Amino acid sequence: MIIEGLIISMIIFLVYASCNIRSNIYLKVFCKKQTEEKIVAVTFDDGPDPIQTPKVLQILKEQQIPACFFCIGHKVTGNESLIRQIIDDGHLIGNHSFTHTGHFPLYSLSRMKKDMQACQSALEQVTSQKIRLFRPPFGVTNPTIAKAVRILGYTPIGWNIRTFDTQHPSKEKVLRRIRTRLRPGSIILLHDRMPDSDLLLKEILNLIKEQGYTVVRLDKML
Repeated sequence: MIIEGLIISMIIFLVYASCNIRSNIYLKVFCKKQTEEKIVAVTFDDGPDPIQTPKVLQILKEQQIPACFFCIGHKVTGNESLIRQIIDDGHLIGNHSFTHTGHFPLYSLSRMKKDMQACQSALEQVTSQKIRLFRPPFGVTNPTIAKAVRILGYTPIGWNIRTFDTQHPSKEKVLRRIRTRLRPGSIILLHDRMPDSDLLLKEILNLIKEQGYTVVRLDKML
């Protein structure tokens, strides 16, 4: 019974270490700035999306809000003008892997590096900028991902407020989740590919303002 308990405890620990990007067990990930200043960063994953990303960019432009977009490499082709618009509007772009497959954490080190470099190359060819920020797919970390990040010299980025917007929660539930977790230096995770992501963003920005926070570009926190 003691051995079984230890095994179960070890499994729980390994799952926590891998699936909680804030655990910092395998890889030290920047998830929140230690500050007393009421600033927050807004980030988007899984784009660019030809339908929703332009709508999100329009809201950001109207309210003069900077953001960081972690893009998937295989979505770059055909969306080059959208990638350039993100840059031209003053936003940051980060690497979110080329394939963004659920198998990514199981890749060998060599295959993982090639995947990450393929995304970096695709983005840099369009932006003519060095892409050094990396957010692991699904926020999963493990020893292989940690080694690949260190070898390639990326700055790993996480979050401390996960909105779970991909699970189609109600707008009220998302706002309540943000309100209870908002702290100085927070990083908010959103997905610009989701339907009505622009409308949700507008409500979130209103909430941030009402709470007395200012949105800054992610690199201002690093």
